[in-house]
Amino acid sequence: MTAAYTGADLFTDALESYGVDYVFGNPGTTELPIIESIGTSDLEYVLGLHEDIAVGMASGYAQTRRYHAHHDDSITPAGVVNLHIAPGLAHGLGNLYAAKITGAPLVVTAGNHSTDFRHEEPILSGELAGMAEQFCKWSDEVLDVAALPTMLRRAFRVAMTPPTGPVFLGLPLDVMLAETDAEPERLGPIPNAGSGDPAQLEHAADLLVEADNPVLVVGDHVARSGAAAVDAAVDLAEATGARVHGEILASEVDFPTDHDQWVSYIPPNEDLARTLLDTDTVVFAGCSTNTTLTRHEEALVDSSTTCIHLSDDDWQVGKNQPADAAIVGDPGLIFQGLLERVQERISDTTVEERLEHVDAVKAMAEPKLSEMGMGDAEDDPRASKAELVDAMERVAGDASVVDEGITSKYAMLARWDLAPEQYISNKGGGLGYGLPASVGAAIAEGQRDEPRDVVGFIGDGSYLYYPHSIYSAARHDVDLTVVISDNRNYRILKDNTLKLMGGAEDDYAFTGIDFEPAVDFVQNAKSHGARAERVESPDEIEGTLEEALAHEGVDVLDVLVHD
Repeated sequence: MTAAYTGADLFTDALESYGVDYVFGNPGTTELPIIESIGTSDLEYVLGLHEDIAVGMASGYAQTRRYHAHHDDSITPAGVVNLHIAPGLAHGLGNLYAAKITGAPLVVTAGNHSTDFRHEEPILSGELAGMAEQFCKWSDEVLDVAALPTMLRRAFRVAMTPPTGPVFLGLPLDVMLAETDAEPERLGPIPNAGSGDPAQLEHAADLLVEADNPVLVVGDHVARSGAAAVDAAVDLAEATGARVHGEILASEVDFPTDHDQWVSYIPPNEDLARTLLDTDTVVFAGCSTNTTLTRHEEALVDSSTTCIHLSDDDWQVGKNQPADAAIVGDPGLIFQGLLERVQERISDTTVEERLEHVDAVKAMAEPKLSEMGMGDAEDDPRASKAELVDAMERVAGDASVVDEGITSKYAMLARWDLAPEQYISNKGGGLGYGLPASVGAAIAEGQRDEPRDVVGFIGDGSYLYYPHSIYSAARHDVDLTVVISDNRNYRILKDNTLKLMGGAEDDYAFTGIDFEPAVDFVQNAKSHGARAERVESPDEIEGTLEEALAHEGVDVLDVLVHD
């Protein structure tokens, strides 16, 4: 064993100097120098039993830690994950995709074969940077230890600079073993996206003043910009009398859902989306997934509608609808700039007239929202999804929620008054993100002086992707409560079958969609180190959840629900 200072030591020292506390991963031979160096450092290595679990944990950690960083400049809101060469990186691509869509600031690394050995095409070989590239802001490989300090610094800066997202670095074995006298480079301040083009701000302000009934559609880039951006959205909405909705497939709280001008998240339903977007002026603020799950027959926004687009991601501005005003910058700063330009130009009478229209739309939408999650199984002894969500809100109303409930998602969004920085969900749509992300979020919450309860709200189909995520939570003494919304089928696929092909449920075989026989989630969770209990009726939910939240450790509640 050598006492020489190596690339692996430099890598570890750089992470510590950048304020990293955890490295998530699944180890392999090409990563052994890094694993050994981490073991002699102050970093904690969080073991995932599958690489996609490691990526999901790091992502949930980064999303939650980003909220904390909005209130504490000393926090580095980046997740770091180390994977095992080509197959390990391939295993992690599902949740790397999810991290890209949700904008998680991740530094993803993987070991690789030594640079002078690859021509022999040894086992596990692959072109790592190319594999990761489509899901990353930047993807590269460190081919010389002398380049390691600069490339690591660049990786962190690119991941954390808005619009945030994952980056990838390959770390060959010979580079990690190479001796060096280099030191980590200082990270430096991370810039925001700026306050926007003044000319476009003026034009957008004119359009808002001239509007009849403006609609503000807030997307998740608002929440990613910080609590101040959400506050600024409220200020602008109040000054303009705008009706407010969350974008389709919103996965964070971008506007307080108990505010009088808030109406709803826009559902991924063509007719409902078109109805809610049917107005003369729409502001799309920080949106990225504002479209339906499958193709829509007609435009969601009429061609005559005036559209104002603003985002810290220039790709999203004017992407799916032509933008009459287009502003690239930090959403919070743009909101402030618009507020300064409109608040003296819109009369109280105009605001009151607009608010009357908001109230009318809310009254129209309320019956639909109140039905979310009720189902139609009146004689079924299991809880409805609405009953489950209502019970959770009563018991854990202030908890941090990580959601991958899929068909239970809109019941939660419609019925629970969620606050900013309280909720994250699987924006990418591929199953298997929510449970690992819940573990990562709980680890991040555990770093706070006054941590909140963390509840993972996970559909049964989602839970079955990576049930062994629970092992990581138990191994690392994480305080986490997981609530499984268990309807024992991929309900989303049944719903989409009917939408795509019409007819009634009895017309279809639904091959491969039902879980028969049912999986014993309780025994599965216990085998991975959790306490677990099945909840079979609505009146058992609150008491069981209260006990779980009071317990320090990992609890899994398998709650049977009907569709």
